Amino acid sequence: MIGKLDDMMRFQETALNLRAQRQQLLASNIANADTPNYKARDVDFNKALQGALAKSSSGTTSANELAKTSTVHLASNTNQTIGGAPLLYSNTQQGNVDGNTVDMDVQRNQFTDNAMRYEVGITLVASKIKGMLTAIQGQ
Repeated sequence: MIGKLDDMMRFQETALNLRAQRQQLLASNIANADTPNYKARDVDFNKALQGALAKSSSGTTSANELAKTSTVHLASNTNQTIGGAPLLYSNTQQGNVDGNTVDMDVQRNQFTDNAMRYEVGITLVASKIKGMLTAIQGQ
């Protein structure tokens, strides 16, 4: 029974974690809007979710991850991924003179969309928990 509850919540937990990581990535793009030669990054959320779910179900590490033999080792930045999906460079409609590819309108829209989807995920989890509590208490 506990395993079924874990499976039911694992998807939402994974999706919320990936949404939070994407939110940080989008916030970084917005924060670097005036940084010369900064290239906006994003991730294909569907691929990231599929990769994270496959990784969590198999319990193995990705082939792109390096084995750390000491706790003082830093993470490798050569193959940056979120949920197993690589970070992509955003396509620009119009480049800036300084080489920066951040389009503030696009970034703000993506940031807001991601935040709303995160809130929907939290609301869904809260309603599932509330439903389980109601069933347990028999009210």
